[in-house]
Amino acid sequence: MIVRTPPMGFNTCNPFGDKISEGLIIEICDAMVEKGFRDAGYEYIVIDDWWSEKSRDKDGNLVPDREKFPHGLKYLSDYIHSKGMKFGIYSSCGPLTCAGYPGSLDHEFQDAKFFAENGVDYLKYDWCYHPRNLEGWTLYNRMKMALSATGRDILYSVCNWGEDGMFDWVRSVGANMYRSTGDISDRFDIIKFIAGDQCNNFNLSGPSCYNDMDMLVCGLYGKGFISRDEGGCTAAEYSTHFKLWCMLGAPLMLGCDVRNIDDESRKLLLDPELIAIDQDPDVRPPFVCCSRRDYTGPVMMKHMANGEYVFSLTNYLDEPNGDIQLWTPDIGLSVRDGYGFRLHDVETGEELGIFTDVISAGTIGAHDTKVLRGTFEKL
Repeated sequence: MIVRTPPMGFNTCNPFGDKISEGLIIEICDAMVEKGFRDAGYEYIVIDDWWSEKSRDKDGNLVPDREKFPHGLKYLSDYIHSKGMKFGIYSSCGPLTCAGYPGSLDHEFQDAKFFAENGVDYLKYDWCYHPRNLEGWTLYNRMKMALSATGRDILYSVCNWGEDGMFDWVRSVGANMYRSTGDISDRFDIIKFIAGDQCNNFNLSGPSCYNDMDMLVCGLYGKGFISRDEGGCTAAEYSTHFKLWCMLGAPLMLGCDVRNIDDESRKLLLDPELIAIDQDPDVRPPFVCCSRRDYTGPVMMKHMANGEYVFSLTNYLDEPNGDIQLWTPDIGLSVRDGYGFRLHDVETGEELGIFTDVISAGTIGAHDTKVLRGTFEKL
């Protein structure tokens, strides 16, 4: 299966956890269409853990929870497909899923057939309860072979948290995206940690195999299943979260209740210029640039397919900062070369002029990020 750009969609885990149902998924699907998310590229609706009965049937088949999904999974997949979207489901490579439901160990081919027959287009395959005496690549390779044997195109989302030497084998086992971190949370310190942990690990990421830093938490504001009593992030922190994921070219899986999303979060998540950075057809990773000022957050540069360039400057400080800069010699450009960058602010559209020796974005608010895009010109 060829996946040209990082996958985009929605996952039930962050906002709902085990509080899922047939009616909820239909409402989410309708909201994705009505609020413009489908047309912006968010095409997958993925049901995470907690979807099945606690036991398989007498023939060893998975059984959807009869109360949550009275009409079964095929009914839901047909509805989602009728709306021009795709359907995703969850399992784990151990005997149990993370929440204690039947996993796919030793049932890989049977489960893959079940998924295909029910119209599944995306499988998130977790790492919980994996056998300690088997190497991770064998477990994930086995499920990939099982999915391929069905003859159906099913996006394969490997979720092993970056463990067991995953970077050495994940592309080889056929993963289309791979969870390289532990679980995200509705906290800015966790977002910063994940971005910092992975921002130099995107050289492996590319067509058909993308580094997945976990689902987005933008718009949760402390109300989701994963928020618990944490209080959530600020609008600026969600903005930084989304911009960093876009700059890095990570999959964009919505993790808030899109039925009730606030206007500011909806505008952020639908921003066409930010999405275009994530979905750039060259899918090149950025690189983290050095800064001659105190290091307060990542400063990144990215080559785009149309010959333009994108820069992001992040302020992790608890107060506004006007000193975040990128000196162009740090990216290999000498002022003597006679070139400069003509840039605009991606969010506001404001033309910022031509930068030669130093690139800056003025004062950046606390925990916020500015993204600049433009051309490289002879002066």
